[in-house]
Amino acid sequence: MPKCTINGKEVEVKEGSSIIEAMQVSGDRIAHYCWHPGLSVAGVCRVCMVEIEGNPRVQIACNTAVTEGMKINNTSDKVKDAVKWGLDFHLINHPLDCPICDQAGECGLQDQYMEYGKYDPEMAEPKQKKHKVVDLGPTIVLDSERCILCSRCVRFTEEVSKTNELGIFNRGDRSEIGTHDGMKLDNNYSLNTVDICPVGALTSKDFRFRQRAWYLKDAETICNGCSTGCNVKVYFNKEGFFRVKPTFNEQVNGHWMCDEGRNVYKFVNKEHRLLKAQVKGQGSSWTEMSAGAAAKAAAEVIKAAAADSLALVLTAQYSVEEFEAIVTTFVKDFKSNKIYFWINNKEAFDNFDGLLVRGDKNPNTKGLLKVLEKHGITATWNELSRGLKSGAIKTVVVAAPENQVVFPDFADRVKELSQAQNLIWLQSGQNEALKKLDGNVWLIPMKTFVEKDGTFINHSGLEQKFKKVTLVVSEALTLTEAALLLAGKNLNIHATSANEFLPLNQRLDQVAVEARKKNEFVFKRGNL
Repeated sequence: MPKCTINGKEVEVKEGSSIIEAMQVSGDRIAHYCWHPGLSVAGVCRVCMVEIEGNPRVQIACNTAVTEGMKINNTSDKVKDAVKWGLDFHLINHPLDCPICDQAGECGLQDQYMEYGKYDPEMAEPKQKKHKVVDLGPTIVLDSERCILCSRCVRFTEEVSKTNELGIFNRGDRSEIGTHDGMKLDNNYSLNTVDICPVGALTSKDFRFRQRAWYLKDAETICNGCSTGCNVKVYFNKEGFFRVKPTFNEQVNGHWMCDEGRNVYKFVNKEHRLLKAQVKGQGSSWTEMSAGAAAKAAAEVIKAAAADSLALVLTAQYSVEEFEAIVTTFVKDFKSNKIYFWINNKEAFDNFDGLLVRGDKNPNTKGLLKVLEKHGITATWNELSRGLKSGAIKTVVVAAPENQVVFPDFADRVKELSQAQNLIWLQSGQNEALKKLDGNVWLIPMKTFVEKDGTFINHSGLEQKFKKVTLVVSEALTLTEAALLLAGKNLNIHATSANEFLPLNQRLDQVAVEARKKNEFVFKRGNL
């Protein structure tokens, strides 16, 4: 492992490392746009300049390998002058869009200008005008004037998605990013190009103009869109969640995530959620009550049921800890081993696109199977169907999916399970099929993956812990809490912290007041 000196500090790096990679190790900051650790080296932005002892000319750090004893600096006047001119050329034709640009607040060009620029421009030529608001495909809008031609997006479609939609067209200061004739930027990973764009040239249609970056908090969690288990950050404020972006994990998803996974924030938000428990009897109308009270009422029904008439249906969308709690409750407290796995898209479980997207659209299939095996559960869905038809199974508890989109058989399963005399349905989201149910039904709101701690086990058997991000529905329960209440036990509720969402009526009042104070979010969006 060669040793080099960077800005007076000795650093040991891997053989073959570039200077910019060595500076990532040493913690020294360096200007750059085109270099990205997940892509090939392009060397086109020319701002990652360094001075190497013994070399009369400054060199780019991204494409210069470290050698033993090399002495490097990027703090000399010579380097600073080279970076200033590089920035100047990038800004020749760049528009002053910062007040309306979605990238404002997390823009590499803004950041690098403030750190390495702050000069008086010396260019007198008029700016080149390029295309604005270019529709590249179903997910992305391009503003060519903002583009600094770093080529990251082009390299991504060539090297990662391997779909080759993008290219650089024309020459000189008329060069523009665009799609090849007859093509749209339309692949399962297209929104990664927005993540790696260092300026606001590529923007997501879904997120565009919805929030300013500085009005959002972020927290790390695990995507629950499929069994890959991508490491992600979710972005939110008191009004809800607004986007999902990948975080680097070499073992799981590298630097990337799929476009499908970016939608998992949507079913978390209150407009899609079951906010209060809904209970009804045979032929009666729905009655609203708190989740805890509904679970306690359901516990009385379970208590009166015979063990062999009680069943539990699980989906692979909950944590290992929750599965352990509910299965243990059924096996030990209720003396029932009638526990069934509701499998969605079983025929596609082994599908894999070669990068990240998997046919198993659950985050914790391996975790559920592990818990079922531990408790010796071998019941099949056919046995449940026969029990419902014969009337042998009279009471069913269902831990239904969070991400209903990936359960195409949802309505059919609701209809089948409604044959039970008593149906206790645990679910985070609303669904029209549930509203049509008749008979003795308890709909109890559940917390989503961003509202609790837990563990998911992905397709390869890797256990990944995730932490609670915030609370969206204050009364919702975890599956562990529901298991305690259904067993007739008491539940200690801890007070929520100040940064979590208030009960609905208080929150709406507070939101209305604060919305008048500052433009923190928008309810209506204009057309692109």
